[in-house]
Amino acid sequence: MQTKYKRIAVKVGSNVLTRADGTLDVTRMSALVDQIAELRNRGVEVILISSGAVASGRSELQLSQEECRRMDHVNQRQLFSAVGQAKLINRYYELFREHNIAVGQVLTMKESFSTRRHYLNQRNCMMVMLENGVLPIVNENDTISVTELMFTDNDELSGLVATMMDVQALVILSNVDGIYNGKPGEEGVTVIPTVEPDKDMSEYIHAEKSGFGRGGMMTKCSIARKVADEGITVIIANGKRDGILVDLLFRSSEVTHTRFVPQAETVSSVKKWIAHSTGFAKGRIYLNEQAVKVVCGEKAVSVLPVGVTRIEGDFEKDDLVQLVSPDERVLGVGRVAYDSKDAEIVVGCHDCKPLIHYDYLYLE
Repeated sequence: MQTKYKRIAVKVGSNVLTRADGTLDVTRMSALVDQIAELRNRGVEVILISSGAVASGRSELQLSQEECRRMDHVNQRQLFSAVGQAKLINRYYELFREHNIAVGQVLTMKESFSTRRHYLNQRNCMMVMLENGVLPIVNENDTISVTELMFTDNDELSGLVATMMDVQALVILSNVDGIYNGKPGEEGVTVIPTVEPDKDMSEYIHAEKSGFGRGGMMTKCSIARKVADEGITVIIANGKRDGILVDLLFRSSEVTHTRFVPQAETVSSVKKWIAHSTGFAKGRIYLNEQAVKVVCGEKAVSVLPVGVTRIEGDFEKDDLVQLVSPDERVLGVGRVAYDSKDAEIVVGCHDCKPLIHYDYLYLE
């Protein structure tokens, strides 16, 4: 049996890799490694985005509650991740070596996606690894990434990696079977099997976080929708089910999961980067009502100075800026063709080159 997916990203959540007491579930890790090895043997390239470093470090050090109270949240995270990442990658190294698969560690942080150059450097690194048969294992560098520099969680990181690496599918493994049409466990509540583009999921999502991770189903749904809008299938499934990865790719009708249907239209690699870099905007460009209608219309158009009312922020040419409506709605983000001083000079002017070309504009 064949699969249509030639390259996938697999995100494994903390609740999949840890037991109830917070210790690393090596048995589960081993089972997932066996499945990834089988996928590779069947011709599927895999990029693994793995949580578990902080939980692994916590279980390794086994500090008392009093010792933990002496440190703030940031210090705890830095300590546990520094110890746990070494333990986690060593486990993966040993497990994959049994299948004669070489692995490489890729530690990144949100700031590394802030510029196109850094973005492409990371992409090139992982492409070289794949081309030489090395399986990339990606995680956030929690020893450096703190507070505002942190990803929401590894779901956000997996979305960035999936779009950056042009995968055909992103598989998010959690400790639930998918997205439910109500509160799990209640009578009549079932998993939603398919989410079509533009489907409003807000009524189904509960803002609950997992035990060992930073994110919850709301984050997963938001990331899944954005990634699917960029032409990538997204699957949310239960990573604790035996054989889940192989079943999803080769026997998907036999396993419960939620699949986000991708948009048919392809998105350029630049727009993919911009779509996931909204948090790095250096300024704001305010549009008048007429410009909002034109920019948000069905036809792709550039942002012209004549439709701009004011500029906020200090930015350089090629920085990312937000587009904002008169009522303060953020419409999208784009790469600006002026620095802030030159942009202010041409506000409201006719016959000037676009502030943002439509090739470098992503609308929310």
